[in-house]
Amino acid sequence: MSKRFTAGAVATATALALTVTLPFGGANAAPAESTEYTVVAESGVSADAAVAAIAAAGGEVVSRTEAVGLYQVRTNRADFAQRATASNALIGAAEQKAIGRKPKLDRVEREHLLAAAEATKGTGSANGRAKRMDPLDDKLWGLDMIRADEARRTEPGDRRVTVGVLDTGVDASNPDIAANFSWLLSRNFAPDIVDIDGECEVAGCLDPADTDDGGHGTHVAGTIGAAANGIGLSGVAPNVTLVNLKGGQDSGYFFLNPVVNALVYAGDAGLDVVNMSFYVDPWLYNCTANPADSPEAQAEQRAIIEAMKRSLEYAHGKGVTLVGALGNNNEDLGNPRVDESSPDYGGTPYPRPIDNNSCWDLPAEGPHVIGVSSVGPSGKKSDFSNYGTEQISVAAPGGWFRDGFGTPTFRTDANMILSSYPKKVLQEEGTVDADGNIVEGAEEFVFKDCTASGQCGYYTYLQGTSMAAPHASGVAALIVSKFGKKDKQHGGLTMSPNLVEQHLYRTAAEHACPEPRLQQYRNEGRDETYDAYCAGDVNFNGFYGYGIIDAYAAVKTPLKPGVQP
Repeated sequence: MSKRFTAGAVATATALALTVTLPFGGANAAPAESTEYTVVAESGVSADAAVAAIAAAGGEVVSRTEAVGLYQVRTNRADFAQRATASNALIGAAEQKAIGRKPKLDRVEREHLLAAAEATKGTGSANGRAKRMDPLDDKLWGLDMIRADEARRTEPGDRRVTVGVLDTGVDASNPDIAANFSWLLSRNFAPDIVDIDGECEVAGCLDPADTDDGGHGTHVAGTIGAAANGIGLSGVAPNVTLVNLKGGQDSGYFFLNPVVNALVYAGDAGLDVVNMSFYVDPWLYNCTANPADSPEAQAEQRAIIEAMKRSLEYAHGKGVTLVGALGNNNEDLGNPRVDESSPDYGGTPYPRPIDNNSCWDLPAEGPHVIGVSSVGPSGKKSDFSNYGTEQISVAAPGGWFRDGFGTPTFRTDANMILSSYPKKVLQEEGTVDADGNIVEGAEEFVFKDCTASGQCGYYTYLQGTSMAAPHASGVAALIVSKFGKKDKQHGGLTMSPNLVEQHLYRTAAEHACPEPRLQQYRNEGRDETYDAYCAGDVNFNGFYGYGIIDAYAAVKTPLKPGVQP
């Protein structure tokens, strides 16, 4: 979908939620159990006026994010949403529900599981050219593909450059993460919710900001900036500072309030880059007025569109370079198929024809987001990766288990992306035992490395555009490290995100479309639904955008003449 939001989009930032319409009553509706809503003020309405309108509708404000006109409200009125919508000061109210989740590990990133262990034994790295700095670096073909191993000789990253990981959390107990982790800047915006996350581990249900009970965020963080410290593996930018922006639940769901607060905080705290390897639920595409949707669902999606627009523009305006995974639905985002998976939370999915001019896949299609597609070790577009000239920016190593047809590496774990992962999550998955040892049969895709003092890090393979995006975030961090100027307000380095984006594109390695342009994956066991047509030329096309990111070129190529960071 076009990144140019429609002029008629509702000016709101309400819950990216599945709105469950309550049975509305009249002005004297009987009290209901206390319910939480996200309420959005009309554009130009002051905070005082918004709070007054909320009170008049029967709600109590429990928290607020005034930068985007968003309020968390508690009420016991069954007709609160109706009353709030009727107010001239408020856009409306949505009951707090899950809005997004990390990509499904059981469908895409953990395709191999234990069943593939035998097939991977003895295969080693999918690409043996990677330079070994840390013990597991010989397995990181992605670093070699983007020349990050060469780039660090010139620019390994500056500690003053901060990269936010907006995800399920970051496990700083891993020595590769701990070396670059900021306890000072990291925040948890997503308290545990018992119904979806299980029993709370700590009083108040707000886990410490150096933990990750989902795993996805820790994997992303390692690819961006695992330290080159002789332990485990190293990231694209091994000297930058990692910041945990926990906006997702342990279960992988994302709610509006944590996500918006994380983006607003990233801007206010002066972070340089934010990685977003998640997508918005319950709608695969958010449409302004899809005839297949009910009026309530249409209103909800209009709110989602504007909510994402506001929060992304706020962060970008504060100097944050925004990087997003393009998605794992193997489709052209400029020519979307009928959506048969939505709503995928809290309701029964139904077929939804998608109009490209009024529907968006978010946050990948949000304003200022650098959209990243995934390639495997061969450079071929991963079968699962979304693509298309309308939204793609660049390509990056995201892994592809089925790459290498006709070679010994076909359908091997080494084709995917190895990175850090929490021991606790591996224990829950059954690949690490209670004593911290890797179980028999999992040694080919789970790794453990320990310091001399006995502090151990754990690592595993995943695949997805979620793994491609952090490669791009790492290169963006290297660009700021190399060319950024001192940030007088926050004390670190800063660089216009527009210039970071421009330089990332200028230095990407151009990659032509395959011939024939219709890429099929029959040899890899995929049917015609995975067929993908590559439009465009060598300078810019639907599979690779401006090209495969190139860390070495990014730090060795001077900025465009006349450009000031």
